[in-house]
Formats: sequence, C-alpha cells, structure tokens
Amino acid sequence: MGTLLYNGTVYTMEAEGKIAEAVYIENGKIVDVGLSKSLEKKWAETASEMKNLNGAFVYPGFVDSHLHLIAHGQKRLKLDLSESTKQEALAQLNDLTVEEEEWIEALGWNEHNDPNHERLTSLDLNQISQERPIFVMRICRHAAIVNQTVLDLAGIDRYTKDPVGGRIERDDNGHPNGILHDAAVHHVQSFMPPMSKAQVKKALQVAVEDCYTHGLTGGHSEDLHYYNGLMETLDIYHEVVREERPFRAHLLIHHEELDAYDRSPYVGKQELTPYIELGTLKIFADGALGGRTAALSKPYHDEPSTSGLLIHTQFALNDLVHKARERNLGVAIHVIGDQALDMSLQAIEQNGQTNKRDRLIHVQVARNDLLARMKQLPLIVDVQPHFVVSDFPWVEDRLGEERMPYAFAWKTLLEASIPCAGGSDAPIEPVEPLKGMHAAVFRKNDQGVYNESEALTPYEAVSLFTTGSAYAIGKEKTRGQIKPGYDADLTILNQNLFTGDENVFEQAQVLATIINGYTVFEKGGRER
Repeated sequence: MGTLLYNGTVYTMEAEGKIAEAVYIENGKIVDVGLSKSLEKKWAETASEMKNLNGAFVYPGFVDSHLHLIAHGQKRLKLDLSESTKQEALAQLNDLTVEEEEWIEALGWNEHNDPNHERLTSLDLNQISQERPIFVMRICRHAAIVNQTVLDLAGIDRYTKDPVGGRIERDDNGHPNGILHDAAVHHVQSFMPPMSKAQVKKALQVAVEDCYTHGLTGGHSEDLHYYNGLMETLDIYHEVVREERPFRAHLLIHHEELDAYDRSPYVGKQELTPYIELGTLKIFADGALGGRTAALSKPYHDEPSTSGLLIHTQFALNDLVHKARERNLGVAIHVIGDQALDMSLQAIEQNGQTNKRDRLIHVQVARNDLLARMKQLPLIVDVQPHFVVSDFPWVEDRLGEERMPYAFAWKTLLEASIPCAGGSDAPIEPVEPLKGMHAAVFRKNDQGVYNESEALTPYEAVSLFTTGSAYAIGKEKTRGQIKPGYDADLTILNQNLFTGDENVFEQAQVLATIINGYTVFEKGGRER
C-alpha cells in the first residue's frame, strides 16, 4: 500500500525544466512519476492514501551539505548574539541566568553587527563578572572571547606562547586581551564543563525538528568530536534519528577521532541505519576570514602583518590524508584561504585517490592555477552561498580588489566542471536552504550586490541542495532526484523557485517535508 501525491508541479531535477504532476510512493521509495490522471488510474486500487497537492510545487528533498547539527540545536537553546550590537550583547550577557556550576556562555557574536564594528575583549567581559567564567563564541566558531577568569583558569598569561594552529591576541603591552583563535579556543574549551548526554540529545532533537520546518530532509554534519567523543555522539544519533524521527544524517569523522573510529564496530561501514551514515575524514586546514585566520598566499589587504593561520604543516596535512587513504576514507578539508587550498591539493595529489569522493569545504578564496589543479581531481566543493550575504562588504577590505575575482566564485567553479554541493554551515549561517538559494542567485544584502557575474541560475542554486548534495556522498543514483527507485524524500513548497523572481525565494513557504515516505512536517500540523 502506498501514497499518491497528485495535482502538483513536480520538478524531478533530472534535467532543467523536467516536470511531472504526480508521484506514487511505496515502502519509502518513489515507484512512479507522471501525469495525475495516468497515475490516479494506475494506482487507484493500490494507494492507501491519495493526497491532492492543490497546485503545490514538489522538489527532491533539500539536503544541507555542510552544517553542524548539534551546534545548531545548541544555538537555539543558548544565548544567541548573532544579531546583537556590542552594547546589546553585554546587556544580554549581564542578564543571563545560569546554574552556579555553569559558565556564562553565548554563541554567534559578530562584531560586524555593531555600528562601529567594536570587538568584545576580556575588559568588556570582566565588567560583567570576574568571578564566573565567561565564554563567547564568535559566529565563525574559529574564535572566542573570554574574561580574565577563564584566562587564569586556562593558564594563559603574557608569557604563554601561541599554541600550534592557534593564536592568542594581545594588547599593546603584550597581555592577552581575551580574544582567542582556533587551537587556543580548543585549549580553553577543555576546561569547560562538558555537556551531559541529555543536553546533547536535546540539542540534536531541537536541530532535527527545526530542519524539518525548513524543508530539509537531511544534512552532512560534523559533530563526532565535540560532545564526549565519537562513540557517545553516535549513540545519541541512534537514539534520536530513527523511524520515529527520520532524517538523512551523513556524519563526517573528525581526524582526532581516528583512534576511536579504529576501535569502533563501524570500521569500513558507511550505512549504519537507513538514516545514519558515516562519511569522510574531516580535516581543518585553516581558520576563517572574519578573524584573519584563513591562510592566504599573500598578506591580508587590511592587515599586512598577517597572512592567516595554518592548522597543520604540509607534512602533517599529507600524513592525515595518508591515514584516510589507509582506511579507504575520502577527506573533507575545511579550506577558506588560497594558501590552505594549495596545501590541501598537494596533500590529495601526493596520496592518490580512493573510491570515496574527496570534498573541499568552503573554498572562499582561490586562484586560476588552483582551479586548473582542482579540475584534474575528482573533487566536490561544499559551498555556503549565504556567506555572501554575511561577509560583504567587509570581506572586500580583508582581501583587496586583486583577489575578488576568485573569491566566493561559485559560478566559476561550476563552469570549470567542478561539482558543487550547497550548505549553510549552520549555526554560523541560517539553516534555511531557501536563504542559501536566494544568496546564490542574487548575491545581495542590504548594502549592495556583489560579484554579480558569479550569480547562479535558479536551477543551479536548487541543484546545490538536491543533486549536488547527493553526488557529494555517492548517492546520486538513489537521492537528489524524483524518479522511480529513488528514496521518497521530498520538499513541498507553495512557490515555483524557477521563475527568476527574487520575491519567490523570500515568499516561499514549506508546505510539507517528507522523508522515506513519511510526512515529518506539514504546515498547520505535524504528522509523526
């Protein structure tokens, strides 16, 4: 017995402009696609449910190719400063009530939301408390601001050297100012009270439920290191993501969890359940542009004293890729600056290929010579279009005019026949795929339009979150399109995204989200 959805416009994503009117689903699979009258007649006796779409628009289930699911849930549960000015952030921190044993903690701080772009420092946080530890994660999650209490707790003073792969910012007298980058953040986090299993589980539940409302049927997430290790986090995923709460969770393996992976019963396995998959080895090559820790081949335009921060030496990066190859794993390398991209390509070139696809995450700054090398490798690039909305125009000052033609250059990547998948990097950016698609097509925010020549067509933008995300994990023959034999993962909207009208993306509403044939979200009510 199955379900027939009819009287809609079904964009199959097999090719641009390919449409149908109805879809028949059975046992979690798409069985038939075609005209409403034909399928109604063909499946009338078999269908246990016949649902009139009333002209709605059906797409393959949207999948976010790069996000942090549990952290997205945390952001919804914790104090979020992502839209606060400095004055507002300090007031919110001051009013925050936490248990005595907990740190005062907030996420999402972005100094670019302040009219004067004023940064937070330990001096600001000390005014709130010099007794309670205070930790504020910057929106990029590659930097954090802490008060003096935390600096003392972590043993950081004027004589402390920068850790490998990290940086401790200092004032004019050489004293730490509370702003930490990458490995220095990780050092401080090791002193924080760990989240309980119940807290992590709650965050994941909240994240998945929120994804449903935005039409997401799955996501490629990097969580398996930060919440008491690979095994406990996987246990939580098994408890949360299941038949009663389906979600296509494709989980990257952080390189520091390799020993735990080797000891686990999951070695060599990809599909752990119909909803949980293990993916490639996640490696960080550099930081982020916001904190000037993305590794550039030439100094920052607005700060010539630095070219960014490399997390690993070339030798160490080569070795990590080699370890992945020993385990028949692909790699997923966080790379934002062109120097980090160069090094990542060297590591992949040196170690040869595997049957698992390698991924480069972000690639916000490239060069023509690097694009030529990328074309010679079977790589997928995970792009986050909404970064254009958040990072311009200040990123132009960071990079300078010379680098802009190859910055955030999604169209250039596609025209070079480099496969791309689309994500949000939530909680850094909004998890809503419609916002990501809008950014990919129109490349604008309240202050202007940026690198308009890099704008994608609506079809290319939707492809990022459908066929692109499926291809990135080798699922292009079972997901990302609406055709017989494919998983019955669907996103139903009230708008046609292919009109070319900017308002369509902003006005579109998710009417239903279907995973494995189950309606997990329906506007006006929930069915499961």
